[in-house]
Amino acid sequence: MKTLCIYKVYEKRSFSTDIFGDTIDELCKSCFRCVQGCPKRLIHKTINPEWEALGDDVYTPEVISINWEQAETGKIPVSGAGYGGPFSGAGFDSMWTDMSEIVRPTRDGIHGREYISTLVDLGRKPPYLVSQEGDLLSSVTLPSVRIPLPVVFDLLPFGDLSANVWEAIASAAGKLQTVAVIPWDQAVRLSQYSEYIAPFVGREAPEGLPVNRFRMVEVEDHQSVAASLEKLRERDPNLAVSVRMSASSNPSDLARILELHSLGFDVIHYAAQESGYESNGSQGSHLKDMVRQVHDGLLKNAVRDEITLLVSGGIAMAEHVIKAMLCGANAVGVDVPLLLALECRVCRNCLEGGDCPVSIATIPPSWGWRRIVNLVGAWHNQFLEMMGAMGIREARRLTGEQGRVMFFEDLERDTFVKLFSRG
Repeated sequence: MKTLCIYKVYEKRSFSTDIFGDTIDELCKSCFRCVQGCPKRLIHKTINPEWEALGDDVYTPEVISINWEQAETGKIPVSGAGYGGPFSGAGFDSMWTDMSEIVRPTRDGIHGREYISTLVDLGRKPPYLVSQEGDLLSSVTLPSVRIPLPVVFDLLPFGDLSANVWEAIASAAGKLQTVAVIPWDQAVRLSQYSEYIAPFVGREAPEGLPVNRFRMVEVEDHQSVAASLEKLRERDPNLAVSVRMSASSNPSDLARILELHSLGFDVIHYAAQESGYESNGSQGSHLKDMVRQVHDGLLKNAVRDEITLLVSGGIAMAEHVIKAMLCGANAVGVDVPLLLALECRVCRNCLEGGDCPVSIATIPPSWGWRRIVNLVGAWHNQFLEMMGAMGIREARRLTGEQGRVMFFEDLERDTFVKLFSRG
């Protein structure tokens, strides 16, 4: 039966020095023709237990392998059997996006039959325009950073992080013309990429940090954060300043965001845990619910259009970027997918002082940035595909467009609670 394989897998198989194993798993298309046709039932196919052990509840083996493939090839992983992912579950899996426009042939941004913009701006927007004499509008200039994709490279939550890793990320940000949030000591060292780096300075920007080299800086939220903003403004009035605050389901988050906006921060970075939840692991509220709550609150306070809300945590797939924006985000920060592009296994040995199984710290920066660019390029094509299917040509229109999405928990409540509730 091996000779009847239409893909000639058994003829092409070999030993790979890259994976130190048989290449048959990479070549096999899982049609099971050889398994079903073997008269003695000697050929069988099972799931590799090492693959099943990868990752966690958020970064599952499927998510990891899909991101690996996109980083390797730069292509969207398409299955002839159609979408095989979940239609319900925790987090972003419970969101169903409206794809009704997919039936229209003009809704196609990937092949150039329709222009779809994925550009977004990071920065405050003026609440109104002021007219001068002669009915001319005065130009109000506020610090802002324009990026061609609604994706910012966020701080990495773990990993065997070396100078090479940070250089790969900064270089990829430069190639893609986006922004990478990087620890300030690494940012200073990578001065050739300063236009595409937002140094993370914690609670206080070091006096020796040349802030005028950068377009954006991120600080950590704390009680005296207003003083930190004032010092940064004194050093460079044109600097866009982002403040990073922890996301939670506490209603006080809205009041704090309004306060930070009134202080003059250009970007509010609303960051959940790496799992996408407000606490470590799958505990508490998910990012999508927290962002929806904040977005609705900003609308009620009539300041939503003035604020740039950058959200991060649990963004594992391209579709999560679109879904987070539909919930109310202006842009999204990604972290673990950058490590996945570098072939991370999400084993977290590094957090316990163990060795990295793939020695990420030793990667050549040129190899690293190419894989990150491949990954983001594949994500970009998926952005275009989803936006085209929803009939949205402008990424900025995605923010809070909740009429284009259904939430499983809402449908379940509206459909079944009345049927099974008593009284």
